[in-house]
Amino acid sequence: MKLEGSCHCGRVTFSVDSAEPVPFMRCYCSICRKTAGTGGYAINLGADHRTLKVKGKRHLRVYQASITEGDEVRQSTGQRHFCGVCGTALWLYDPSWPELVHPHAGAIDTPLPEPPANVHILLDSKAPWVRVEGRKGDQRFDGYPDFSLKDWHRQHARKSKAS
Repeated sequence: MKLEGSCHCGRVTFSVDSAEPVPFMRCYCSICRKTAGTGGYAINLGADHRTLKVKGKRHLRVYQASITEGDEVRQSTGQRHFCGVCGTALWLYDPSWPELVHPHAGAIDTPLPEPPANVHILLDSKAPWVRVEGRKGDQRFDGYPDFSLKDWHRQHARKSKAS
């Protein structure tokens, strides 16, 4: 599915192909929550980085978070792209997985399919004010799940198409 997206002010627009356009995974980590989390979480999609086309590149900015693990602080390899004019979070790219790009569902203008279920991840980082909503039977994880975006889509292919 071809996804088209933009920032709020319209200075940055993009398109990308996604075999996994269902916005099912809600990430509650502090980085997602603070850079793109409108409800206390962010929803990232999976897409093919090779197909990413961007207009308005001069307005793009990149944020790489500092991650504290025990007494050590390191820079995240994840590159969070956003509009430098209006601040809209657009996508996450990590060179550790060069074939992937993760557009934020909130920046997508193409109508997205409704997910048959939600997966809530990194709940151990959830802000105390956030209520984890969802459907009965939604999977919830304190950390990362043991499956990938591709795995989830394979497992839910029939349910997603029926929605």
